[in-house]
Amino acid sequence: MKELISGSLFFGPALSLLAYEAGLIVKRKFKLAILNPLLIATTIIIGVLAVAGIEYEKYNESAKYISYFLTPATVALAVPLYEQLSLLKKHFAAVMSGIIAGVMASMISILLLSKLFGLTHEQYVTLLPKSITTAIGMGVSEEMGGIVTITVAVIIITGIVGGITAEFVYMIFRITEPVAKGLALGTSAHAMGTSKAMEMGDVEGAMSSLAIAVAGLLTVVAASVFAEFL
Repeated sequence: MKELISGSLFFGPALSLLAYEAGLIVKRKFKLAILNPLLIATTIIIGVLAVAGIEYEKYNESAKYISYFLTPATVALAVPLYEQLSLLKKHFAAVMSGIIAGVMASMISILLLSKLFGLTHEQYVTLLPKSITTAIGMGVSEEMGGIVTITVAVIIITGIVGGITAEFVYMIFRITEPVAKGLALGTSAHAMGTSKAMEMGDVEGAMSSLAIAVAGLLTVVAASVFAEFL
């Protein structure tokens, strides 16, 4: 029975989608930031695989096809940006400055922490794309000689943590401007942060969508430069 289930083409996608739907239901019911749907889905999937004794490779054979939707989903984020195009033109200088500052903060913090903890060059470049969407981050990591699977895990963790802590950080630092909120989430927590930004409002979602694309391009360039520093 286990072989029949794990060998099915629909097992991975079905488990992934059902687990995520469960996460959404829990989030809507309790409305707590810590109950991130992706975090809940990941926990459920790990639990099911462990209890059923199914190897991750078997699950991933069919589940990997879901990742094919990642690129078009990211491109679709341009729609809310188009709807707020006039706002972008009005705050263009501030928007670009904020995204550049966010990318540089990410690069510098990774460099300093890598030196502090004595990471190897391979481990260091694996972490550099942590704040950009998986579709871009995987390519950046592979090109620089990083460990792609760890890069994906780090990107996911970054997005989850960003989505969970965003409102708390905004409250502590008294950040109320919708444009600033959206840019911060998109630059630091990529698509998962954008999902949270869209919950906050249309402006936040549009600015976060912009930040994903621009921060991704800037990180591709910056990562190649910072890769030489360690």
